[in-house]
Amino acid sequence: MPPAAPARHPNEVLAVLLAAGVAFALSQTMVIPALPALAADLHASTSAASWLLTGYLLSASVATPIAGKLGDLFGKGRVLTGVLLIFSAGSAICALGHSIEVVIAGRVIQGVAGGVFPLSFGIIRDTFSAERVPGAIGLLSAVFGIGGGIGLPLAGVVVDTLDVSWLFWIGLIALPAALAAHLVVPPSPPRARTRVDWLGAGLLSAALVALLLGVTEANDWGWGSARTIGLLAGGLALGAVWLWVEARIDDPLIDLRVLRRRAVATTNLAGLLVGFAMFSSFLLIPEFAQTPVAAGYGFGMSVTASGFLMAPAAAAQLLAGPITGPLAARVGLRLLLTIGALCAGSAFVVMALAHAHPWEFVIGGSLLGAGITFSLSAMANLIVESVPQGEVGIATGINTIMRTVGGAFGAAGGTAILAAHRAADGVPTEQGYRVAFLASAAGGLLAIGAALAIPRRRDDSRHDRDERPAGGDPALQGERLRA
Repeated sequence: MPPAAPARHPNEVLAVLLAAGVAFALSQTMVIPALPALAADLHASTSAASWLLTGYLLSASVATPIAGKLGDLFGKGRVLTGVLLIFSAGSAICALGHSIEVVIAGRVIQGVAGGVFPLSFGIIRDTFSAERVPGAIGLLSAVFGIGGGIGLPLAGVVVDTLDVSWLFWIGLIALPAALAAHLVVPPSPPRARTRVDWLGAGLLSAALVALLLGVTEANDWGWGSARTIGLLAGGLALGAVWLWVEARIDDPLIDLRVLRRRAVATTNLAGLLVGFAMFSSFLLIPEFAQTPVAAGYGFGMSVTASGFLMAPAAAAQLLAGPITGPLAARVGLRLLLTIGALCAGSAFVVMALAHAHPWEFVIGGSLLGAGITFSLSAMANLIVESVPQGEVGIATGINTIMRTVGGAFGAAGGTAILAAHRAADGVPTEQGYRVAFLASAAGGLLAIGAALAIPRRRDDSRHDRDERPAGGDPALQGERLRA
């Protein structure tokens, strides 16, 4: 398959991808602190309002790999335009909806934007010169975290000063991004058209929905309840069936040889662990800051002020994004991921041991922001460099899904720990937060082991030769991994 020519105006393409990434990242986190206000505005229960987040995550988990595969087959720019238009329609439905059912439906439609990042990574691989790919992916990865960090305080500002519908009207920034994507993103490299593996897509989607639904609802239903165990067991069983089917059809959703590559498998494991740490921070830090001082800890902050406590993490991501490319060129992607995981894990250790003053969260948040950017950039680049060009969209989609699943476990685990450490007044104890911070630190520090297990280029080349059937595998020939 011939490579695509470099984009004539790569900065314009990158600007479009960054705008699309911001729209997705904001929509993912802005509803988290605003759930009580949304429940009140829509006259809904707290459990019903939680589906504004759960429905979005479930939809995004399903859409991410499918959008990535469709982009590989039919053109990433074309599919990205469609995804952004669908996301905009969902935003309008949410903003105009006056019942919890309609807004949840809009959030499910918004979740289609989960395909933004795998499509964007593929567009960068297709159209940017080789020396610009790591830096562009690093900047786009930083936007994922920056958007999340900005979304928390922005939600507080919107709820305090505007109508809650503006939480969703903001999503219409995707409309100009869709038009720009249509105009400036060049066509993807030509490739042979094959049928879409809808059976594989359906099985993978069902497995992800079962796993994520079981994890996100486990704290309400009970981790030992029949519903929770049934969903988790069913999700694992469907995942096993998906693997069995994919290994036996001619045009699978993803070539399992790609997933079995040691570089891809270990990077996906790192994604699961980094996601565990990253998403728990969105829950733990604002909730800790909002705890009344009378509890013996916490700062008694408002929703808006507690959101701004995440600003140092967003600022660190903004500063770290542009240097990830040069740093990766100097130390290698494997070491960059190790540094990122070490920073993220260390950030939670700092917050577990020192949390008496807001400035201590500034230090921890800055470490966390830099660690997230280094980790996401390294993982995306490792996947992009480890798979054939025609598999970039689906492979980066799978890595994104691993982070989402890890994030679901991180949020649910943090909530369970706090629920198990509550004082008589129902407020979590300081020890509960300390344990939750250390659990998040364990996720980041375990990711170091996954990063170090990623093979160096020489080891990976030997592994590929050992796995390759006689006569060679044309889909993987010529692909190299920069450690």
